[in-house]
Amino acid sequence: MKSTRAASARAPTVSVGISNRQRSLEFDRAWLRRMVRMALGAAGIDRAEICVLVLDDAGIAELHERWLDIPGPTDVLTFDLAGRGDGLHGDIAVSAETARRAARELGWAPRHELAYYVIHGLLHLAGCDDRDPASRRRMRAREREWMAAVGLPAPPRRRSRP
Repeated sequence: MKSTRAASARAPTVSVGISNRQRSLEFDRAWLRRMVRMALGAAGIDRAEICVLVLDDAGIAELHERWLDIPGPTDVLTFDLAGRGDGLHGDIAVSAETARRAARELGWAPRHELAYYVIHGLLHLAGCDDRDPASRRRMRAREREWMAAVGLPAPPRRRSRP
């Protein structure tokens, strides 16, 4: 018989924290937490510790410059903390102001744009990258799969980066 301690060490555990530090976009934290759990479940990831930090443009710009030495806001930043054991461990910072602006330009709901940023961050934590055109196409396909898995529409087409 296996020990209870050994069995519990391998038990599926998904922890999702949501920190809202902005006032430009109302969203339901429980909805966002469920969306993260559903995306991870659909991908077969049963061990994760994820923190989503929802910021305004000023807040994400500060992180963008501090950690990547790039001035100005961005949509999403992902901090992989996987050295803490098995499963996904990381922080995802998203800009609600950028989500509102982009949603208006793309013609879809701001909360869907926010969810898209979180999915994008989760994919980075799962090992996907978008540094070259081929990997970017693969990542876009995975984004659409994960958005569908959580019951959200596919993200609108975006202009490609050079």
